[in-house]
Amino acid sequence: MNTLGSKTINRWLAHPAAKPVLWTLLALPLASLVWRAFQDALGANPAEALIRSLGDWTLRGLVLTLAISPLRQWTGWQQLLRHRRAIGVATFFYATLHWLAYAWLDQGLVWDDLVKDVAKRPFILVGTTAWLLLLPLAATSFNRAIKALGAKRWQALHRAVYAIAVLAILHFFWMRSGKHLYGEVAVYAAIMAVLLGWRVRERWMKRTTTPAPRRSTAVTPG
Repeated sequence: MNTLGSKTINRWLAHPAAKPVLWTLLALPLASLVWRAFQDALGANPAEALIRSLGDWTLRGLVLTLAISPLRQWTGWQQLLRHRRAIGVATFFYATLHWLAYAWLDQGLVWDDLVKDVAKRPFILVGTTAWLLLLPLAATSFNRAIKALGAKRWQALHRAVYAIAVLAILHFFWMRSGKHLYGEVAVYAAIMAVLLGWRVRERWMKRTTTPAPRRSTAVTPG
């Protein structure tokens, strides 16, 4: 993109109204689901439709969160970084609603049955593990947490998002494999592969281009 276009978009992304607009957009899928639920427009199996729709939006939010850094590099839209936290928090919110909808609508909040079901079905176990890994990321998504942990430890903790992405794709694959629906899974897997591949390449490039520390030639007095 040309520099003028990048400057314009960066100016829009940095505008005080950008965050309220983003939060509104992030809330729209949930508002639509709630409206359709009240209108009895979720289809023949509304519980399944609600659970799966919340899961789909969790996966989309995860993809969007992971796409911020490469998009920022490819497009020059540096101000995208200002909005990654909001997208990540919204993704956690949708993931939590997805899990709670399963626990309530599928298992009736009977915790003994819930624990047995999680242990019995691998795709539920993988999805629950991904959600549990999201918990510390959501809990440390604030400036105070970054200061308390220190930047390096905070960054190391938040690299768990890549493991979460892999688990999310595996959860989605197992869930769709029961009906042999692999097309959408392949699309998400390909996007995730590109994003994770970009991250691996960036880390490799950083290591290979960082000069090794010079050895001291000073003579230590005996």
